Amino acid sequence: MADTDPIRVVLVSGVSGAGKTTALKLLEDIGYEAVDNLPLSLLRRLTFAGDDSAAGSPRRALAVGIDTRTRDFQADRLAELVAELKQRPDLAVQLLFFDCDDDVLLKRFTATRRRHPLAGDRPVSDGIVAERRLMAPLKRAADLVLDTTTLSLPDLRQILSQQFALDDEPGLGIMVVSFSYRHGLPREADLVFDVRFLRNPHYEEALRPFTGENPAVADYVRADPGFDDFFARLSGMVSSLLPRYAAEGKRYLTIGIGCTGGRHRSVVVAEALANALREAGQHVEIRHRDRHLPSGEPARA
Repeated sequence: MADTDPIRVVLVSGVSGAGKTTALKLLEDIGYEAVDNLPLSLLRRLTFAGDDSAAGSPRRALAVGIDTRTRDFQADRLAELVAELKQRPDLAVQLLFFDCDDDVLLKRFTATRRRHPLAGDRPVSDGIVAERRLMAPLKRAADLVLDTTTLSLPDLRQILSQQFALDDEPGLGIMVVSFSYRHGLPREADLVFDVRFLRNPHYEEALRPFTGENPAVADYVRADPGFDDFFARLSGMVSSLLPRYAAEGKRYLTIGIGCTGGRHRSVVVAEALANALREAGQHVEIRHRDRHLPSGEPARA
């Protein structure tokens, strides 16, 4: 980072149990200075401290955890502070909000036997409800909402590395995600495309055990009479949208490609789209969310 570049600041918040602490550790791994549970009254001071060149302090990107555990926490006040910090030319500020389904949060608290910070002596579920109400304004103000209901740790690491990397690469960061409709949409997706109309390798006994990364599976899907026309339109449309997203200031875009099992057609199309975008000079990561899940259920046509 050049001395004249704005300091990257990622403010990490969200509901308890959704993965904020883990995210701070992962951001620290990729070069951020991580500070957790920072009182709101110290937030401004922390952002100035990193620019104290006279004292020899290095200019480092900051990842700051602020949530309902924080002393003097107020969601509305934090949203105001975020808006204020975004006006400073020496900072590049993003608010990252972590969310998760209530039933998964409940399981996580039960497994760790930890108290919910807003539950007191009441059930954890009461604390979850109270916190959702309290955090609603902050979620609305967030630059990115990450739902960790179905995210594994490697998936979370990949998303954070792709969207908050400090390598100063210009342009829009793109994540292409293949997935199974049986296991739900990828909640972080900005664009979703359904490829279940393509011919399905699941019905070919010799191909069924493999994934779309296998050349024989890829050739089978690409041999669908409608594949070439569909893919040309898909890649053309996505390519035409990217400059518009970048012009709006979007730093990252997640594209979901779904099929029934998430192992064959969606993987083939996701790989093809990622390769086409890379050839066009885009910075692209790819994640096959459900590639290795069992395929025992009959596939729908």
